[in-house]
Amino acid sequence: MAEILGPQRLGPLTPLVGKWEGNVGVDLSYHNEDDVTGETSYFEKAWFRPIPKQENGRQSMEGLTYQMTAWRHGEEAMDPFHDEVGYLLWDKARAQIMRAVVFGRGIAILAGSSAQPRDKVLHFDAKPGEASYGILQNPYLLERAELKDFKSSFTVHDDGTLSYTSDLLLKLAATGSEMHHTDRNTLHRVD
Repeated sequence: MAEILGPQRLGPLTPLVGKWEGNVGVDLSYHNEDDVTGETSYFEKAWFRPIPKQENGRQSMEGLTYQMTAWRHGEEAMDPFHDEVGYLLWDKARAQIMRAVVFGRGIAILAGSSAQPRDKVLHFDAKPGEASYGILQNPYLLERAELKDFKSSFTVHDDGTLSYTSDLLLKLAATGSEMHHTDRNTLHRVD
């Protein structure tokens, strides 16, 4: 994929616009039914669409709305096992990138970090209790799988693919220990 030349109103979010699919997803998580930690491979669809400029007083942000939905391999015709919706926002004046995401499990995260207009790797970090980049979760999850940390990144590759990683540090009541619930996939633009 050739580098995008000229002005980029969406800054580092510009290359994400479109519809994407990936078939090499791997989810490492605790499987409650079996009381084990294991990997699940998955197929995923994602889309990223521009939204109107967001203005908060003197703050002006560009952004995308997005959705990512995943199906276990062999279950593509069934209900997905993962779905998330959110916004990716870029505050050019403050050189900040943000990911506001809601997971269907009752988790809401606002994560962020520094970013420049043509960055190809975008990092999103959040911790519970933080006033700006923080994590909220429903009472059941707080008791059974407390989120202690969230780190994710999107990487735009020179071959036109988009990959991501996600790492949620959980304190599991079932095991009495912490574990890293991780997800990763590489997607190709389909539209």
